[in-house]
Amino acid sequence: MIRCLIIDDEPLALDLIEDNLRQVGYIHVAAKCRNAADALRVLRDDPVDLIFCDIQMPGLNGLQLVQNMPYKPMVIFVTAYEHFALQGFELDVLDYLIKPVPMDRFHRACQKAYLAMEMKRAYGMQTNPGRKYLFVYSDYNLVKISLEQIEYIEGLKDYVKIHLTGGDKPLLSRMSIKSLEQQLPNEQFYRVHKSYIINVDHVTRIRRGRVKTVNSELPLSDSYRDMIHRMTGRVMD
Repeated sequence: MIRCLIIDDEPLALDLIEDNLRQVGYIHVAAKCRNAADALRVLRDDPVDLIFCDIQMPGLNGLQLVQNMPYKPMVIFVTAYEHFALQGFELDVLDYLIKPVPMDRFHRACQKAYLAMEMKRAYGMQTNPGRKYLFVYSDYNLVKISLEQIEYIEGLKDYVKIHLTGGDKPLLSRMSIKSLEQQLPNEQFYRVHKSYIINVDHVTRIRRGRVKTVNSELPLSDSYRDMIHRMTGRVMD
């Protein structure tokens, strides 16, 4: 069950979201607040997994609230204003809904939250350093990937592209390359550039400024040369 907080200065909007969540079934409303100050107190005293939040509210608005939260639950903005969308996604929110929200669109946002929560739990369970797979959230699904199948990972700002062996289509997932790097065994995966992580099992050749894998040639940044020393046991000239 996902625990959520609803924040909106309009009582009818609070009740509508709560009614919609009763139909969803797997998201429990832990609290409702009509302003950001009350929401911050709730977040400090009773942590939740997800918040549904309006943007235009008296005092702190929704954007400022997200910037000041004591920790980062998943956030879905529910607002009447489209022009805050870019700012919202720059804060790494899960979704951005425009009022009035069609029920099918609301369900899709909730499904995003469910899958993101499952991915988080999957990562939390993978404490065994000998694990052979990971889960990533891609195209509204949790996809299980064998680690040996990953040739390299490419960072694209707020997304990663996971390139697989065997000619399979790369997987695109909305997460940072740094957060994915933290989930990978460091004896197998090495950051060789700010935008690339390689699987050493698929490296065929290394030379100044370049790393060759089975199917690609990738840049090697000077700032990550220590990774090559750790990977090969040799210092490159």
